[in-house]
Amino acid sequence: MTCDEAETLIHALIDGELDAGHAREVEAHVAECSRCAAALAAYRRMGQAIASADLRYAAPENLRRRVEASLPKGGTAAPSRRLVLGGFAMGSAFSALAATGLVAIMLRDDDQERIISDIVSAHLRSLQAGHLTDVLSTDQHTVKPWFNGRIDVAPPVIDLTAQGFTLIGGRLDYVDARPIGAVVYKRRAHVINLFVAQTSHMEHRAPRTETFQGYNVRTWSDRGLNFWAVSDIGADELAEFSEKFEAAAQANKEG
Repeated sequence: MTCDEAETLIHALIDGELDAGHAREVEAHVAECSRCAAALAAYRRMGQAIASADLRYAAPENLRRRVEASLPKGGTAAPSRRLVLGGFAMGSAFSALAATGLVAIMLRDDDQERIISDIVSAHLRSLQAGHLTDVLSTDQHTVKPWFNGRIDVAPPVIDLTAQGFTLIGGRLDYVDARPIGAVVYKRRAHVINLFVAQTSHMEHRAPRTETFQGYNVRTWSDRGLNFWAVSDIGADELAEFSEKFEAAAQANKEG
């Protein structure tokens, strides 16, 4: 993929409009091209700035009444957010300002979904031949030191082989155009990627599981770290993995 092609597709990647295959191609290019990585990071900072800015416009009361009067009455499904945005975009300057406010709200609401999309894309990219591990080892004392100096915080590496989840190594990956540690486990023939990143808050966030593009993603926060475990194993087994990982991490901390 050339930089010109990536430049065109980067915007679609940010908006979550690419299929998994094209998303992997763009992310693989960005991981190797500092110019495109910088462009992607700049576009995302711009989106975050727009999302955090106070750009909402309160429509005049007479305009509100006119819009409400034009909506279908009784029993008809309310128009979707996309339809409403489309209508505003086609309207007057007042409507454009209102649409900007709605887009800002949507960017905030969709931020987590964008991260999950990046996580799943990174997982899929790792399944390509030769991409799963940078350090191949079942020894946690070999895998953990490998991360030192490569990223801001080394992820906890815990051997869960006895609990049915085999440690096979780790690698450096990229999520949201930033380097991130990935600890790799296997459950039978299934790969589990555990992505770990530092967070600015220290509070515990209870685990939750969601499905994205057919993959289960288990997310939780603890000890100043965000965790994302992604795999094609069942949601119950992925929950079991996160529970055993956290139990072992807590035991190591207390020990």
